[in-house]
Amino acid sequence: MVLYFILLAVTVLFFINQLTHSLCAQRDIPEEQQPAVFRTINVLITILLISSYFEVLFT
Repeated sequence: MVLYFILLAVTVLFFINQLTHSLCAQRDIPEEQQPAVFRTINVLITILLISSYFEVLFT
């Protein structure tokens, strides 16, 4: 089950990063601000994935 969840998490992060890139291109976010946008979104999605894993694990 852990391997399945890790593969799912990597897939979700990959697609979220693609969507973030599209957002940055569409909204014309400057190059110097893009790393902060990516970092913030990746941290929030990682927290969401970890909390959902623990919810599934302990329920």
